[in-house]
Amino acid sequence: MARDVELVVADDVESAARLVAERLAQGAAEGSEIALTGGSTPGRAYELAAELRPDWSGAGIWWGDERCVPPDDDRSNYALAKKTLLDRLQAAPRSVHRIRGEVNPEDAAREYEEELREVTLDLVLLGLGPDAHVASLFPNEPSLDERDRLVIPTEPKLDPFVRRISLTLPALTRAPSVLFFVTGESKAEAAARAFAGPCDRGSPGSLVRSEQGETVAVLDRAAAGKL
Repeated sequence: MARDVELVVADDVESAARLVAERLAQGAAEGSEIALTGGSTPGRAYELAAELRPDWSGAGIWWGDERCVPPDDDRSNYALAKKTLLDRLQAAPRSVHRIRGEVNPEDAAREYEEELREVTLDLVLLGLGPDAHVASLFPNEPSLDERDRLVIPTEPKLDPFVRRISLTLPALTRAPSVLFFVTGESKAEAAARAFAGPCDRGSPGSLVRSEQGETVAVLDRAAAGKL
């Protein structure tokens, strides 16, 4: 697996969000299958992507992970994307593949894997936790050893203590384009471990690299402070 990561450092959060939005808008224009992320970082990038490309009718939308909550819950990754991206588009994506966080996690993971088996994700957008977790794959957890399944339930050891459903490393790394979006000083140590340190189960972000294509990390200066 290629270990190279292209680092793109923007002056501030807004500039970083715009760079990510441009990549998302380009993917939508190309009719890509795009996996979105959740957390506190991507909302502004989604808003800008909707402005840059109001027509997403050629694209398919997926998620890299989801919390086991209803789709209208404030903690839902789908709810974030719906509010900041999907509801702002003039032309909706041709398909939206939501992880059903409101049902039994094993059933939801199995359903999502069945959908994903016949698809190649073209672009996977990922955040990075302060502990260097990625999607809902957490440090030193058995989920990092999964090689057969594409989607699994996971048990986070951080707040909020909500069960999650996540794409596995094989699902993430087979995408030809992996795009990390990381901002803030609180992520600087994790970014250094994920993008400049050794491949390490203690830093799941260090394990996610596109097998056949490109891996790009867009950071603001605060998040890049220890690189």
